[in-house]
Amino acid sequence: MTELNLYQVDAFTDHVFGGNPACVVPLESWLPDDQLLLLARENAVAETAFFIPQGDGYALRWFTPDIEMDLCGHATLATAHVIKTILGYGKDKILFSSASGQLEVSFKHDLYVLDFPSRKPVEAPLPDIISRALDRQPLAVLKARDYVLVYGAESDIRDIRINRQVLDQINLDPGGVIVTAQGSDSDFVSRFFTPQASILEDPVTGSAHCSLIPYWSERLQKKELTAHQLSERVGTLYCTDMGERVLIAGNARTYSAGKCWI
Repeated sequence: MTELNLYQVDAFTDHVFGGNPACVVPLESWLPDDQLLLLARENAVAETAFFIPQGDGYALRWFTPDIEMDLCGHATLATAHVIKTILGYGKDKILFSSASGQLEVSFKHDLYVLDFPSRKPVEAPLPDIISRALDRQPLAVLKARDYVLVYGAESDIRDIRINRQVLDQINLDPGGVIVTAQGSDSDFVSRFFTPQASILEDPVTGSAHCSLIPYWSERLQKKELTAHQLSERVGTLYCTDMGERVLIAGNARTYSAGKCWI
């Protein structure tokens, strides 16, 4: 049997039981894809990150319990947290190679700063299935990887109800549905839903902010923004619009460390 180290980290929060939990598994070399997916299913959190040493940095992959993802913010933050605080990494930034190109994570006080690609959304029609799954209709619809549904008030985001039975009739692999509005105590708020996924609502979705940041930056005429994701666990993200790139910063806390055997 192969023994692996396994860490669970709450990302985009300064306390355990908040933010978005991710599992992080360091590897010496890649396991077969089917084993990576089985590990992610067994962990039963929104994302499990796997990384191996590569050159001056690391190669990084992310798996939900259902599929391999093209980009994941909270699991990248969690991985950087493990490398820095548990594995004793001493440099001021970490470089990751990924399916979304080179990603950089730097450290600013107790924040981890993710340097991610910008994915500015454009106007798009709303599929009928998504429309019928909503208990209220958006004021505007945009799309990049994910659909971005814009509402008039933070209360709409807090109170929205999704009919999962209807939503699961559409497959947006690997995308999801973002609902967003201007915030009352932050620049903007959001929630994120993934049809046909084991976990319908993702607690805090860093990759969704690759689209939310350029949208709200332009609308609010601000380059630096604070965002809250209003899931039950809640998450706080400190955002910067850099044009072709976005910076997404947040805290992390280690929940557990252990081993697994496969």
